[in-house]
Amino acid sequence: MTAKLTYGEAIARATAHEMERDARVFVFGLDVDDHKRIYGSTAGLLERFGPDRIFSTPLSEDAMTGAALGAALCGLRPIHVHIRADFLLLGMNQLANMLASARYLSACEVSVPLVIRAVVGRGWGQSAQHSKSLHSLFAHIPGLKVVMPATPNEAFGLTLAAIRDDNPVIVLEHRWLYDIEGSVDDEGTALPIGPAAVLRQGSDATVVATSWMCVEALRAAEILARRGVALEVVNARCVSPFDDALIVESALRTGHCIVADNDWLHCGFSAEIAARVMEQGFGRLRSPVTRLGWEPVPCPTTRTLEERFYRNAESIVREVERKLGLPAADLSGEEFYTHEKRFKGPF
Repeated sequence: MTAKLTYGEAIARATAHEMERDARVFVFGLDVDDHKRIYGSTAGLLERFGPDRIFSTPLSEDAMTGAALGAALCGLRPIHVHIRADFLLLGMNQLANMLASARYLSACEVSVPLVIRAVVGRGWGQSAQHSKSLHSLFAHIPGLKVVMPATPNEAFGLTLAAIRDDNPVIVLEHRWLYDIEGSVDDEGTALPIGPAAVLRQGSDATVVATSWMCVEALRAAEILARRGVALEVVNARCVSPFDDALIVESALRTGHCIVADNDWLHCGFSAEIAARVMEQGFGRLRSPVTRLGWEPVPCPTTRTLEERFYRNAESIVREVERKLGLPAADLSGEEFYTHEKRFKGPF
C-alpha cells in the first residue's frame, strides 16, 4: 500500500508501526512529547502509546545516551531522539567506547538494539553549534551504523530497518527535509542498510549526494535537462556500512563523478566516496572525481555568509558545466530553495 506522506510523517508512521509490533520499543528524548513533536516526527505517539513509552528527558546527553545503552542491554529497543546532532558529542564516550564496542567485547553475547535519531542541517542562523552533521565522524567508528534518509520513503524504510537492527544505528535527519512530501510504501518493508539508491537516471555525469544535497542535486538535474544534459543522481543514504557498488558503476558508466556532501570536505565522507571511485575506476573515468561541500570554517550566523558557506543546486550546475566544457548558463531566472518558503521553526 502506498501513501502520500511528508518525511516527518513517514518517521512517525514507521515508529508507530514498530511500537505496535514490538512492545519493547519505546521513544525518549528532549521534547519528543512537545506539542510540535520534533517537526511532526513523533506526532500521535503519545496519544496512542502513552507516557510510559514516549517521554521527555533531562537535557543531559551523556547520561541519557548511557540510559539508552542500559535499556538496550537489558532487552528493550529504545529510540533516543536528539534535537541537535552537535550535542551528540557530549555522549561521545558512550557512543565510541561503550555502544560501539559492546558486541565485540562480549563476543556477540549481548546485542545493542538502539536507535539514535539526531537532527542536522541549516536554517535561519543556526550557526556553529547547531548546524553540524558529523556523519563521517560517527561512521569512522566500527560498531556504529549510520544512515541519512533523503526521501519520505527512505525515512520510513530505514527507520524500520534501524529499529529492527540488533546493532546501534544513528539516523541523521536534515531539518529541511521534514516537510518534503513523497510516496511511501508503508506496508512494513524495511530498506536494507548499506546500498545507495538512484534517484534520477542519467548518462552524462553522476552526482553522488547525501541528505539535503539530494534535493539540490535533483533541482540541478532539472535545470541541466533543459540544456540536454542527463545528470544521474545517486543517494549515498547509508554512510556505514557503505556499499559502493552502485556508485562506482554509475560513475564509470557516465565517466564523470561529483560528490555533493552535507558536511565539511576535509577528512569527510566525500573523500571516502571519491577514493572508492578512483581506486576502482582509475583510468576509466573521463575526469577526476570532484567534491562539493562546506567551506573549511565554522558555520557563520549571518545570512550572506551562510549562503557562501553552503553548496546548492547552482554549485552543482556550475561543476557539471566545468566538467563537460559547457558555457555557464544564465541562472538568474531560476528558482532555488530558500528556507523562508517552507522552514517553519526549530522544533
